Amino acid sequence: MLVIACIDKRKGMMFNHRRQSRDSVVSADILRECNGKTLHISIYSRTLFQNADEVELKMVEDLSEQVPSDGICFVEDAEVFRQEERIDKIILYYWNCCYPADIYFPLDLSGENWKLVRQEELEGTSHEKITKEMYCRRRENEYL
Repeated sequence: MLVIACIDKRKGMMFNHRRQSRDSVVSADILRECNGKTLHISIYSRTLFQNADEVELKMVEDLSEQVPSDGICFVEDAEVFRQEERIDKIILYYWNCCYPADIYFPLDLSGENWKLVRQEELEGTSHEKITKEMYCRRRENEYL
């Protein structure tokens, strides 16, 4: 499963049950990453993808249970990470600033289980600089 999330510099994801920020450039980039595949989102996230004509959106109540193993999901809270073993790839969009937060991205991607495979900078509409990183899970038979 590919998990996509937006976080701040301290890994904050939400504050008081609300997203920290939003950016139309990030939403458009997420749709490009789907490459025509279905994007699984929560009902709360649907407002971010109102103009998603090229990608099928599937709203589900429990991303940790209802996303197929080869599926793509966008998360705004930490519920999907209850089943970390199902996650093969992660794309993070960093807001490059700090916001108040009470829900944080729970995984340590700096350890031996994950490998940074791609990094780029985006110029957003709400943020001058947004860092995008893709991580892949390291497998047992892969040389470190």
